[in-house]
Amino acid sequence: METYNCIVVFNKTKDKILFCKRVKDPYKGRYNFVGGKVEAGESSAHAAYRELEEETGISRCHITLHRLMDITYYYQDLILEFFVGQLRDDITLVQEINPLEWFPLTENFADEDRFAGEQNIGHIVNIALKYPLSQVSPKADDR
Repeated sequence: METYNCIVVFNKTKDKILFCKRVKDPYKGRYNFVGGKVEAGESSAHAAYRELEEETGISRCHITLHRLMDITYYYQDLILEFFVGQLRDDITLVQEINPLEWFPLTENFADEDRFAGEQNIGHIVNIALKYPLSQVSPKADDR
């Protein structure tokens, strides 16, 4: 199975979430979490930090990522690994390819015309909001 990651990034005050606007399929023109492919022999946590830095300029010194959940799509032979983290400070984002945008938590993340993932984004945001980021150790969780 191919493995990909998606990273839910909260801003410093945890009232906005970072999204990228896809410039190619799947979901061209819709917003999705940043992330990408986990390479062969690469740990899930390393891949998440690598993809986050490549796509946004956010590095390990700006954020601690925690494993949130995984979704396995058996028909597509695909695993999506989700990580969550909150920025320590406000930073200037560095866009790789997909435009980046912060959305307030009041956004309708289940809107299929704007967001990727067949309405899964809304569910993932709700789960990420429940993750006790302020109560966890500063070490990445790589289960």
